[in-house]
This record gives sequence, structure tokens and C-alpha cells, in this order.
Amino acid sequence: MTSDTPSPVRALAFDRAARAYAVHRPRYPAAVFETVEEFSGQRLAGARVADVGTGTGIAARGLRERGARVVGVEPGAGMSAQFRSELPGIPLVRGDGNRLPLADGSFDLVTYAQSWHWTDPARAVPSALRVLRPGGALALWWNDPDLSVPWAADQRDRIEGRLGPGCYVSNVDTPAGLSWRTRTLRWSRRVSVDFHLAKLATHSAFIVLGEPETSAFFAAERKHLARHFPDGELDEPYVTSVAVAVGSA
Repeated sequence: MTSDTPSPVRALAFDRAARAYAVHRPRYPAAVFETVEEFSGQRLAGARVADVGTGTGIAARGLRERGARVVGVEPGAGMSAQFRSELPGIPLVRGDGNRLPLADGSFDLVTYAQSWHWTDPARAVPSALRVLRPGGALALWWNDPDLSVPWAADQRDRIEGRLGPGCYVSNVDTPAGLSWRTRTLRWSRRVSVDFHLAKLATHSAFIVLGEPETSAFFAAERKHLARHFPDGELDEPYVTSVAVAVGSA
């Protein structure tokens, strides 16, 4: 999927896997938040932040832990319910990233973590800039599998062979018309093979695929992974891309 072809069906499919998403999707490394501070020129502590497409609140939690005053924005009912269960102390509004239900000039930062590729940038950029105070910043970041790791690249090929090209990576393009600073971060987390497969099952392409196709794919994938990881554990490799643009003062 590319950033200019959002799919409402796939975007809202996450509502059907909200609990699994909260459990199995990775949190973001500290370097993401440090990069946002560096590139935006402002501390997160005390900053007013709108986290758009907040989902179950993975980024919102990280922002709050660094002292930000966060408001989540989420269109999906299931994801919103999970967010409220996970983070009852953070305000949440139901809304669309293309039409933010927020007051003009009311935020220091607007963030889209793992959600920008579901927007229409022609509408999302003006909406985000509208709610930013003068000199505020728009920050985008997203995780993708680190395809420099051979087993991860092989897995991507099997997934795309079953579900189609571009279904597994974010394919995010930073929108034109803004001055972006970007950084790529590589990291990994140690998980079991079963946990990794459960994480894969939270990707929208697998959610909409349904049973029994998904179960059949994962049964075959478990056999592939067992050849690489006979002890049942692996380092799940990620590339996290961060892009920040500061608005006019």
C-alpha cells in the first residue's frame, strides 16, 4: 500500500484485532522520541501533543512517559475501546486524520505513529498544520521489518507472494511542500516464534484475509522459522523511520 492509496476497509480492520495489537505490536525505542525532540527543537515534557491514528496507544504511552500532554485521535471503535482500557488517563477523541476534530493552533506537536500511510496527504497536511501553534511540528514515524536481515527478507517475499506486493511494508512518502528532517533507526526485540507470528497476524492484510487461509499460511511459516530458530526464539528486526517538519513561526 502506498501513502496515496489508503484503504478504509483495511484501516478499520484493526478494530477486529485491537487486543492482539496492543499485546503483540512493538513499542518504539527511546531514540524515536529523542529524534522528535531534536528535530522539532522542543522538549516533549510539557508539550501539547495530538497523536493521530493512535490505535491502542502505543505511541501515546511513550509520549506521556516523557511528560507530554497527549490527546489521542482514533477513528476505529475497537481500537478506541482498547486505548481507553490501556490508557484511561489520556483523553481520546474519535476522529479522522484527514479532518482533525481539534481547535486551531492548539498543539505543539502532531504525531502520526504507524498511521500516516492511512491518510490522504492532500487533506491530512493542511489539517495537521491548522491545529499546530506557530513553530509547532508535524512528526511521522513508522516501523518496518529490517530487510537487510536475510530471514526477514525471505519472510517478506513469502508474505507478498501470498498477499500481494507492498502489503507488508509501510511504503510511506513524506509529503511535498514541507522541509523534512529524517532519520532511520535500526533495532530489534527478542521474542518467541509464536509471539512473532501473533504479531504478524495483527497486520491488516492478514486480518482481512481471514480463516482458514491465515492459519494455513502461519502453519507453513512456523516450519520455515523452525529451520532458522530451532530454539523457538528470534530477534525481530526493525527499521524505524522518523520524519519531522517544523511549521512556520
